[in-house]
Amino acid sequence: MGHLKLEILCLVVGSVVALLALNIDSALANTGSNADEEGGPVFVKEPPSKVDFSNSTGAEIPCQSRGTPQPEIIWLRGDGTAVGDVPGLRQVLASGALVFPPFRAEDYRQEVHSATYICLARNSIGTIHSRDVHVRAVVTQVYDTHGDQEYIIKGNSATIRCKIPSFIADYLDVVSWHDSDGNVYKLDNRGVFEDGKFVVLPSGELHIKDVRPEDGFKEYRCQTKHRLTGETRLSASAGKLVITDPQGSTAPRLSGDTQISGFARMGMKGSTFGLICPSQSFPPGIFKWYKFTDGSSRQPVQLDDRLKQLGGTLIIREAKVEDSGKYLCVVSNSVGEESVETVLTVTAPLAATVEPAVQTVDFGRPATFTCHYQGSPVKNITWMKNGKRLPQTEAVIRIDAVRREDRGMFQCFVRNDQDSAQSTAELKLGGRFDPPRLTFKFREEVLQPGPKVSLKCKATGNPSPEIVWELDSKKVTNADRVQVGQFVGENGEVVSHVNITNVHSNDGGVYRCTAISKVGSATHTGRLNIHGLPHVKSMDKAQVVAGSGMVKTCPVAGYPIDAVIWEKDNRVLPINRRQSVFPNGTLVIDNVQRNMDQGTYTCVARNAQGYTSRGNLEVQVMAPPYVRPFSFGDQNFFGDSAEIQCSANGDTPIKISWTFQSIGFGAALNKLNGVEITKTGQKSSVLSIDSLTAENSGNYTCTAKNAAGSSNYTASLTVNVPPRWIVEPTDRAFAQGSDAKIECKSDGFPKPSVAWKKAAGDGPMDYRDLKGSAPGMRVEDGNLVISAIPKQAEGYYLCEANNGIGAGLSAVIYISVQAPPQFEIKFRNQTARKGEPAVLQCEAKGEKPIGILWSRDGKRLDPKPDPRYTIREEILSNGVLSDLSVKRSERTDSALFTCVATNAFGSDETSLNLIVQEPPEVPFGLKVLDKSGRSVQLQWSESFSGNSPITRFYIEYKMSKSDWNSGKDRVLVPGSQTMASVYNLRPATTYHLRLVAENEVGTSEASQSVTIITAEEAPSGPPTGIAVEPVDQHTLKVTWKPPLREEWNGDIMGYYVGYKLASSDKPYLFETVEFSREVGKEHHLMISNLKTYTEYSVVVQAFNRIGPGPMSKEVAQHTAEGKPDHAPQDISCTTLTSQSIRVSWTSPPLASANGVIKGYKVIFGPASSWYDEKTKEIKATPSSEIILHGLKKYTNYNMTILAYTNGGDGIPSTAVSCHTEQDVPGPPTAVKASVMSGDAILLSWQPPSQPNGVVTQYTVYQRTVEPKESEATSQKIPSFQTTYEISGLKRKERYEFWVTAHTAIGEGQPSKSATTSPSNKVPAKIASFAEKIVATHRDEVKLPCQAVGVPAPEIKWKVKGQMLTQSNRLRVLPDGSLLIKEVTRKDAGDYACKAENSNGHDTIMHTLVVQAPPQPPSISLAGATGTAITVRLKSPSDSAPLHGLTIHYKQDFGEWEATQIPPNMSEYTLEGLNCGTRYQIYATSYNSIGTGEASDILNTRTKGQKPGVPSAHKFIEVSQNSVTLHLSSWDDGGCPMLYFVVEYKARHQSDGWTMVSNSVKPSGNYVVLDLSPATWYQLRVTAHNNVGFTQAEFEFATLTLNGNQVGPARTNDNGRGLLLEVFPWLPEWVDYNMIVAGCAMIVIIVVGLAVICIAVSRRNRGPESFRLRDEGLYAQPDMRGMTLKREFRDELGYIAPPNRKLPPVPGSNYSTCDRHKKGMNHPTWNGRRPAAATGVPHTYEELANGGGGIYYDDHPPVPPHAHSDDSSLYSKPPNGVPGQDEEICPYATFHLLGFREEMDPSKGSNGLTLPHGSTTLPPPGHGHHRGGSQSAPRGSNTTRYGRGPVGSGVVSSVAGGGTVGPNGIINPPNHVFSPEYDDPANIEDEYGYNSPNRRGSLGRRSMGSMRTVPIPESPSPPPPPPRPSDSPNSTPSHSQMNQSNDSKESNELSEAECDRDPLIRNRNSVSGGAPGNMSTEEMRRLIENRNQNEAHSIPNGLTPYDTVNV
Repeated sequence: MGHLKLEILCLVVGSVVALLALNIDSALANTGSNADEEGGPVFVKEPPSKVDFSNSTGAEIPCQSRGTPQPEIIWLRGDGTAVGDVPGLRQVLASGALVFPPFRAEDYRQEVHSATYICLARNSIGTIHSRDVHVRAVVTQVYDTHGDQEYIIKGNSATIRCKIPSFIADYLDVVSWHDSDGNVYKLDNRGVFEDGKFVVLPSGELHIKDVRPEDGFKEYRCQTKHRLTGETRLSASAGKLVITDPQGSTAPRLSGDTQISGFARMGMKGSTFGLICPSQSFPPGIFKWYKFTDGSSRQPVQLDDRLKQLGGTLIIREAKVEDSGKYLCVVSNSVGEESVETVLTVTAPLAATVEPAVQTVDFGRPATFTCHYQGSPVKNITWMKNGKRLPQTEAVIRIDAVRREDRGMFQCFVRNDQDSAQSTAELKLGGRFDPPRLTFKFREEVLQPGPKVSLKCKATGNPSPEIVWELDSKKVTNADRVQVGQFVGENGEVVSHVNITNVHSNDGGVYRCTAISKVGSATHTGRLNIHGLPHVKSMDKAQVVAGSGMVKTCPVAGYPIDAVIWEKDNRVLPINRRQSVFPNGTLVIDNVQRNMDQGTYTCVARNAQGYTSRGNLEVQVMAPPYVRPFSFGDQNFFGDSAEIQCSANGDTPIKISWTFQSIGFGAALNKLNGVEITKTGQKSSVLSIDSLTAENSGNYTCTAKNAAGSSNYTASLTVNVPPRWIVEPTDRAFAQGSDAKIECKSDGFPKPSVAWKKAAGDGPMDYRDLKGSAPGMRVEDGNLVISAIPKQAEGYYLCEANNGIGAGLSAVIYISVQAPPQFEIKFRNQTARKGEPAVLQCEAKGEKPIGILWSRDGKRLDPKPDPRYTIREEILSNGVLSDLSVKRSERTDSALFTCVATNAFGSDETSLNLIVQEPPEVPFGLKVLDKSGRSVQLQWSESFSGNSPITRFYIEYKMSKSDWNSGKDRVLVPGSQTMASVYNLRPATTYHLRLVAENEVGTSEASQSVTIITAEEAPSGPPTGIAVEPVDQHTLKVTWKPPLREEWNGDIMGYYVGYKLASSDKPYLFETVEFSREVGKEHHLMISNLKTYTEYSVVVQAFNRIGPGPMSKEVAQHTAEGKPDHAPQDISCTTLTSQSIRVSWTSPPLASANGVIKGYKVIFGPASSWYDEKTKEIKATPSSEIILHGLKKYTNYNMTILAYTNGGDGIPSTAVSCHTEQDVPGPPTAVKASVMSGDAILLSWQPPSQPNGVVTQYTVYQRTVEPKESEATSQKIPSFQTTYEISGLKRKERYEFWVTAHTAIGEGQPSKSATTSPSNKVPAKIASFAEKIVATHRDEVKLPCQAVGVPAPEIKWKVKGQMLTQSNRLRVLPDGSLLIKEVTRKDAGDYACKAENSNGHDTIMHTLVVQAPPQPPSISLAGATGTAITVRLKSPSDSAPLHGLTIHYKQDFGEWEATQIPPNMSEYTLEGLNCGTRYQIYATSYNSIGTGEASDILNTRTKGQKPGVPSAHKFIEVSQNSVTLHLSSWDDGGCPMLYFVVEYKARHQSDGWTMVSNSVKPSGNYVVLDLSPATWYQLRVTAHNNVGFTQAEFEFATLTLNGNQVGPARTNDNGRGLLLEVFPWLPEWVDYNMIVAGCAMIVIIVVGLAVICIAVSRRNRGPESFRLRDEGLYAQPDMRGMTLKREFRDELGYIAPPNRKLPPVPGSNYSTCDRHKKGMNHPTWNGRRPAAATGVPHTYEELANGGGGIYYDDHPPVPPHAHSDDSSLYSKPPNGVPGQDEEICPYATFHLLGFREEMDPSKGSNGLTLPHGSTTLPPPGHGHHRGGSQSAPRGSNTTRYGRGPVGSGVVSSVAGGGTVGPNGIINPPNHVFSPEYDDPANIEDEYGYNSPNRRGSLGRRSMGSMRTVPIPESPSPPPPPPRPSDSPNSTPSHSQMNQSNDSKESNELSEAECDRDPLIRNRNSVSGGAPGNMSTEEMRRLIENRNQNEAHSIPNGLTPYDTVNV
């Protein structure tokens, strides 16, 4: 309707429209003239699709474009509305940039800072939009990240995550991880970190492979970087690993979340991804990754440099879009398997390009734009033209015929959920096509009849337009008086005119000239008015389609015309809403209906004089046709006939036509494809097909048309055609191995399916599916394809084609395969026993004849030279069988035999590996890895297995006194092992062990035996007198006495006190207590930090150097009682009466009682005042039920229950509520009787103050009291009504009134009575009562003031004494009440209502109390301690009672915590705070309304400072080999100490501190062990408390071996001063260090050459006794000319060391042997030095002492006392102190170098031993570790056992265990066979097991404590050698920091240097002689004889108590 009206208005103002059109066309013409120079807008700098910024930085989003003319930039929101400036928050610059300035957090606006924006650029050519710009501002917030705690089974891979708050997670990236050792694992530029064990994944997780126990001691912190601000910070808390030992075998187990949902990963192309597979199992699982290729099948992930698997994690570097998909991780072990799926989506940035970018197309020609896009994923494609959305969603947009309106800017947009992109193209019109433009238009005129009239229009355009004239919408043609002409002027203008001669009034009307060309049109309309009578011209019949609109203008001539109307059926229109008539004579009808609008319409024109003219218009309303649906049906077969009828309804005439796909059927096409069309009526047509063919399939459309419109319907015809051959298969032959393809193609509808089958047998029958017939056989598009056709593919094949129509097609063919010879088995193994015959067979199948050739190890086999070989052939039906026979198999027959078969088509071969088997050879290399008191661990090398796997080994062992026949025992070992242990041995017993191997053929000979002596054991008895007593709620005191003396088994070094919960199955927690040497002294330990009133089990065990003894029996004891931790449970309450409630409960859990519950306390009070402690009552009861009496009626009570013990009151339960029952109510509070008139009174009252229930109604009583009393009458009033009007009263009588209230229980007490009498004089009286009204903040309140009086009283209100000024918020209601909206605190106060009339006045006063959230409290500091802060609080006074206060507090960088306190508390102490820490504190108050504003923040801190450094003399206590640190001497600074870090180094050491421990407990003393005597050290101690740490360095010197102090160290210039004195001519620039190094190198070369010469001369020319022998391990010289005999060697054998080493006694020197007390020299022999140039392993060379000279050729200086005779040497020790030489060191043991670290497969470098020249140090494993650490090993970056400088003293040893003195005197041991130890890591390599060319190791070793043989000249020993850890290259490692008592380096003063036999106490008693019946004296003489004859003896001999490396 609106559109039609607009057309009418355009007609009315036609001239104005014409002028506007002229101007617009002129502008367009001008634009067209400059089109070549103009260009549409194109973005130069397009905004990004995503902009994130911080509120502290702000952001600027650029948007620049180019074009001609210069485009305008406008910013839009996502909904298309324009964006304006928001002051301070958003601004659009003149440059087009959108700016977001920095803003405060409270100024954040979501519609500004989290919105989608679009940049629009436009000029006169067109408009373009940018991609969607998603803007998101991030408000800076306080956040912390935290390391996760991961629980992991040892040996698995762990993943530690960095926990990031969700609100900041999108902007934080994990860039690195830091552990507590200072290691940094930082992501590289490829987004991953990997160093073998540690991997940082791109998603930020820290992946730790093969978790070990030492990994659990570290802490890991993640470092994050804020992408917007660049801020980096470490996590507030560290992640840790909680490592557990496996409890049996477990199947792989994934995390709970992973099992449910798996993982999803998304990221950009080119990024690095880490797909994790978190699993735990034991044994650790094996991980395999697969990728699903087509949704169902999976393929293993092919690993390369880009795709790597690290443990269970799949790393994908430089990800591609093709990497997207579903991945499956399968983890399995021997128990089971588990899997998890991960979906990876790799996205690529979107980009779009439209081609062509600029396209110029001629008018009417087609145009095409193509959008090329990249990136992934692409969700949709949209097009825009000049900023308007187009319906196209494809990548190509086509315009069939370009019109003028098509020119402009086209844009293609591609989008997904995260990104979008766009590209721009411009469409220009080509050539010089200009639309028509009217350059001259005729004018409207008013004329008199008679003269001539000429109307002219001029138009231009390209091509030239044609001008058409119309009069009243009818074309003007030439007539008698009318001529129409047109011509082209000189300038190309088209000029057209209408000439009318002798114009009549009927010639008037509306004229229109229209210029038309193919590129457009231009129109001008004007009216020509001719004076005359009205005349309505004839009108043609109008045909209108039903439902459309009709517009008709009445063609009126004549002038002037007063009015034009329309009539229908003699009724003036309009007669309904659909009709409209305009003054210019236009009739408009909307939504034309046939039954209402069809008919004759009359136009009536009238002038002012009343003359009229009428004209009729016939309107026919036509209905468009509608085609009824039709169908061919489903069953249409080839050759059948088909027929369908198309019928339509609608107005006739109707034309029906048919189309098939795109071909129209007409009369001439009726027979096309057998189709016939028959018209069966005016509205129907039949289409028939006599015989259906495949060509008839398609869509048939019937179209019906009439004058009103058209309609169509389409039906689909499907012709089912049976199959027919296109290519029929035939017989084929193929060469074996070629690719075969047999075609089988057919046609039909539906398309036939082609299937191939193969005959199961040799004949053409029993066809079966191809599956499994032959590899590489498949069907492709109906063709049978066989890749590399094998022989078994030969046979009959059937090809079938079927589509369900008819019987189908089939064809049988035969495929023959011409095959070369073939062996079914290409390789096989065949075994034979040595000495037995063997037959090798090969059977070749294929086309005969076939030739067979045999070869052996690649050489042609000819049986003639070797009669043991025989070849025989047999011809078979399908090939040849050849046999190769071997008569007697030998070891040399083990070879690869090849059989080659050849025929005309090719050849093939098969291989047979003949294995000749025999019994295994003797095992060799048997050596001892470790031993203990009852077991020994052996290792050996596997010998030749006899070509049969060794099934088992037998370890045979016996005691030394037994023989191998009767006294041996056996241990069975699986043949796959070369390491085993023998158990159940006796301690301190000599055993012989040997090895036997066995396979399926037989048993080997026994190996050479080795000899061991088992070690001592740990204590065999527990401590005694154990007692446990409680000290307080968290502490137990344990006392005990040592075990029985005979059960010590060594010196007790300390005790392990273990404790645990008595009910727990977890292991004990142990603490270590050092041993007190006071006889009979009772030991004790305070165990703290225990649970309250909990029973603990305590055990105590003693330990010595070997290990801990048995535990004592458990002693159970409870800690003292405490307060219950839990409240009573299952609390229920039952209302009994209106004043009593029963409360019952159950006891809290027994585990939380923390003692014996004495009773319970019930705290109860009204719920409405529960916050007020004064309203609460407490009742105690020993039972679990109580009845509360004397309660308020109908009141809701809260109650909590707590349990109490002797330790105090427990935690109260959560409050429960119970409501007392209803009762009869109290009386109404007040009653008023107000006179209303002479016969009426208004009675008002207030509800009862104690309703005692829900008031259900009131009863009003009245009676007459004057002049006489009458009976009372009553009236029931609803409970909501508190006034009652009583009428019908008498004026002269006095009445009494009272009121009662009712509840469900009954009627209550009556109120006070009110009396009054009615009167005609009614003064003003207020019926309402003065009240105290309590209102809630911001609520609406109504203050009542109901008044009566005659005349009606005037109501006036006063507010706080001032007259009320009404407003929208405060206004007086019609009933006199005052309404206050949105009450505030200021509204509180007195409100007076006054009612006044001429007879009197009355006033009431209301008091309004406004309750609001409380005002903020004030908070100040009252005091602070190290762990607590006391604050002073002042609660605000307010109208609403306070319910309580909340104190909020947090430490810097911590989370806020809160605690609630009662409202009346003025001070509160926050306890349990960190010492010396800054805190922020504020408080809030709350009441029933809500929580008020917060107070100011109080910034304060707890007391405390960093630890204070003590003085050195109080802190350090020095001894010979250790230093005791008195940790209690440190000042804790007011904060408890956390732990200490202890490091030290030798003072001359330039770098590398040795870490002793980084977690020393801050209690008692701490001992640093293993120091060298008489050595200056630097000690660095770092003390930690909550405030921080303090680091201090101290210097000290250990005591000498004599216990003396070392003097102050002199300044050491490294000998430069002495060098300048000797060589003063040396210049200053000479580096004397290089001189010394050069001289040392020359000396080393000379000495090395000398040693080589001596060794060669000994071997070749020396006496036999002096030569180096090759007899095996123990045949070694260097023993003063002595070579051990074979039987002595066998008896002694090899003795392994004990397997463990326990911590020393804290605070003492564990190496206190008598040789230390004598101050003896302790040279140590280095077994790690490389061999001499001869390549023969050397004997040990001597290491230097700390300060002695270098003695290679001369004896060291002889001390004065050494020149005594032999007897003097045995009457007193060398230092002259008698008696001390009798002391022995009974429990000393040797420690094999590297055994614990190098031999243990679970430690070190995968169980490998280190050769002597190794420079790589594997990480040491854990040693004995119980309680506090007392010592720690030293690391070295060279070899594990470093060498010091060469020192004095040379030591040799003999087999009996003695040492050789300087003059060759043997010092015998205290027993016959002392333990002897070799270096097990080098037994085979260095000591020559089973190798005649290797030297043994016994030549130099410590031989125990042999002292009885006199030594003629015993020099005084020099100071001990330096520690290897004193080397400047010594650096600590993390493993060393976390270890306690690992094995020490061999040149330490360890128990290995003072090994003694504990059973021999007398130095003069020597039991037994040397092996082989050789006495000690004979051995001494033998050595003396050798000393006299040996030219190259060891210079210095041996010194008593010397030790060597072993």
